[in-house]
Amino acid sequence: MGLFGRKKATDAESLGLGLPPGGDHYRAFVGPPEDYDLVSAMTFNLLTCLGLRQHHRVLDVGCGSLRIGRLLIPYLNAENYTGVEPNEWLIQGGITQELGKDQVAIKRPTFHISDNARDLPADAKFNFAFAQSIFSHCGPDLFSQWLHEISERLADDGVLAGTYLIAEEDCALSGWIYPGCVYYRAETVARMAEEAGLKFMVLDWRHPRQTWALFSKPGFDVSWIRAGQVSWNDLMSR
Repeated sequence: MGLFGRKKATDAESLGLGLPPGGDHYRAFVGPPEDYDLVSAMTFNLLTCLGLRQHHRVLDVGCGSLRIGRLLIPYLNAENYTGVEPNEWLIQGGITQELGKDQVAIKRPTFHISDNARDLPADAKFNFAFAQSIFSHCGPDLFSQWLHEISERLADDGVLAGTYLIAEEDCALSGWIYPGCVYYRAETVARMAEEAGLKFMVLDWRHPRQTWALFSKPGFDVSWIRAGQVSWNDLMSR
């Protein structure tokens, strides 16, 4: 029994623990439920180490059940968070189970129920964007499409942080592959980034399975990032 005599669901039931990635649960559908909190923390910390402040505008690509949005939305100023996600039920699950409707009312995030960034307002410009475990499920056609669409919506000094899986051969599939994963050579990702007008850099930042990379506009300063190592102390000491 929980507080005040109410029966409390077990953690395994409420958090989806033990379910496979892609499972029918708001946490499991977006990846291993056991990593839900870990991925939230590492992504939020990476963004702040890259210089994210509360006044910046942020694009969450494939925001899912607000795994990272539940930390970003309270942190950012009102109306500065935008999430793109084709599965509306995931967003609703994240609001109900993680974020709370009061935070939505206070911070007024924007959600686009879509599988692309073309539906965003043409004049929308973001300082930061991130795509955690999105490119690892994209064929080269979709990977390239996302890079171009995000690049068009980044400010001149904006940056995209994203993860992908490295291998010695590139993915030969097309479209969206989920819950399966796809792999790329770093040279291939660098070429796609250049074609989208973005500079590419592999980052030394922890992830349970994937590799973090930086896709930056020309105006984003990367001079303080030493050999791919990101540190909040390095940025603040400049």
